[in-house]
Amino acid sequence: MKKVGKVLETLKYNIFSLVGFELIFKILSLMFFSPIFLKSFTLIMKITGYNYITIENVVPFLLKPLTIVMIIILLLLMMIYAMFDITTIIVILDSSYQKKKIKIMDAIQISLNKCRKIFSIKNISLAFMVLFLIPFLNIGISSSFIATVKIPEFIMDFIVKNKFLLGLFACLLLFLVVILLRWIYSLHYFVLENVSFKEAREKSKNLSKKNHIKDILTLVLVQLVIFVIYCLYIMIGLFLILLFNKIFGEHLFLKSIVSVIIWIFIALSFIFITLLATPISYATISVMYYFHKASKKEEIKQIQFEDSKKNNKRKFLLKKISIAFGVISIILGTIFTYGLYKGKYNLNVEFARNIEVTAHRGASADYPENTMSAFVGAKKLGADWVELDVQQTKDGKIVVSHDTNLLRVTGVNKNIIDMNYSEIAKLDAGSFFDKEFKDERIPLFEDVVKWASENNMKLNVELKPVGKEKDFEKMVIDIIKKYEYEDYCVLTSQVYSVLEEAKKYDKDIKTVFVMSIAVGDVILLDKADSFSIEASNINKYIVNKIHNNGKELYAWTVNTDENIKKMIDYNVDNIITDNITLAKNIIANSKTSNLINEFIKFVEKYL
Repeated sequence: MKKVGKVLETLKYNIFSLVGFELIFKILSLMFFSPIFLKSFTLIMKITGYNYITIENVVPFLLKPLTIVMIIILLLLMMIYAMFDITTIIVILDSSYQKKKIKIMDAIQISLNKCRKIFSIKNISLAFMVLFLIPFLNIGISSSFIATVKIPEFIMDFIVKNKFLLGLFACLLLFLVVILLRWIYSLHYFVLENVSFKEAREKSKNLSKKNHIKDILTLVLVQLVIFVIYCLYIMIGLFLILLFNKIFGEHLFLKSIVSVIIWIFIALSFIFITLLATPISYATISVMYYFHKASKKEEIKQIQFEDSKKNNKRKFLLKKISIAFGVISIILGTIFTYGLYKGKYNLNVEFARNIEVTAHRGASADYPENTMSAFVGAKKLGADWVELDVQQTKDGKIVVSHDTNLLRVTGVNKNIIDMNYSEIAKLDAGSFFDKEFKDERIPLFEDVVKWASENNMKLNVELKPVGKEKDFEKMVIDIIKKYEYEDYCVLTSQVYSVLEEAKKYDKDIKTVFVMSIAVGDVILLDKADSFSIEASNINKYIVNKIHNNGKELYAWTVNTDENIKKMIDYNVDNIITDNITLAKNIIANSKTSNLINEFIKFVEKYL
């Protein structure tokens, strides 16, 4: 208990500097390193000719010389950046031990000077140890994350089928942990006493003699406490949301306010625990380090601050570097955030890729199909894509409609190809669904693309030719290009020659071949960048075949609980559905662990 009190005291003394630095560090990690990593990974895939990484082609991809070089560079960047984080924390904690207040910029300056030593050949192995220790020293947060995210089925299958290999790996990992934890104080010696990593390891080993087990248990206990606290926050938050949903019943507005407040509380709690996870671990190590040194009567060397003149010059230089780094981070972060908002960072990596939801003809279960209200409704319901059908009018306009003949949706028994748009624009395309939509019109494709570009909605555009069109594919592509929306559209068709014509006009336009059945080697259809197959004809074999050839698979039209779950198990890339809410909820639940799902069921049962 004495040590726990000392840990809390050490954390508390410079708490604002610790939390402030970790906040800056995490934000910069998100804004600077995340975009670099994702862009680098995408670039490697592109250069090495891999459009899609699967479980079967990941080994040859990783063995490519360029992949190896790029991954080593990224790992080195991560290790150096992590070393800077840990060094700064140790500096702040040492100041707390000395009962000195320290500013974030002072801590950063000292840390940067200390980190320069890592570039020495004799110290480079320290970086690898830092990288290995990161997951262990953040096990509380890792456990919290694992508790809320469902493990993919293929990983669980591997665990069940390969128990011997798994046991062997666990033993090896345990051995490495034991070895490395003997060196757990080496970072403190390296940072605080300016010794080489080799000397720091020896000193750490001597310092922790006869205390290995106790020190490991202390660290594990601290991490478990973090895990338990986080889980309690999550459970309390979920319980309150379910409770207030029950209390307020039909009062949707009040339920929404309470839910938002509780989710903000959970999010802030997670952020706070995340920010303190590493400092708590190192505060524990620091307290044990000082405690062991005192008990062995070793001299406790502490960081000495430089003279003010020299310090001020370095501070000024550091400020300039920080401003430059901040500006670059903001630019990269803006690009990254914009890409996330646009849905651009869904990496083509099997089991890491998010399954997206496409609204079939818009939100056609609640609104008249292929109308602006259906597309707006799909956006409100959270669809990632809108699927729509396009045809050409007699006067060469591109309109949105599934049927060639307008009898079903307008009551007028005429074909679109035989009518001018001025005639079509007057027709009522909503009353067939419900009288409240009597003013709905058949929209121009250009109006839909303009709306989509303004509302961040990706488009699945199915071309439906009847054989009388002129420059049909060209006109559709030109409209998409007019709004610079090529990255957020796919052209689909059940007529393969349409895709061939589209590729002739623009080889970079993304195309999808729509099939009711998939018989034979569909991969030979090289003008199709991806495939859209009717759900009842999809199986694991066809999914793996398409993925292993670097292409995506869209499943249509999937409306039942059972079929949506089946498509998730098959790991399709996109589910086209009339029931957007059901699909989104099932996909969300598939990513959440049984622990959370069972807790929700339990609470709902007894409320």
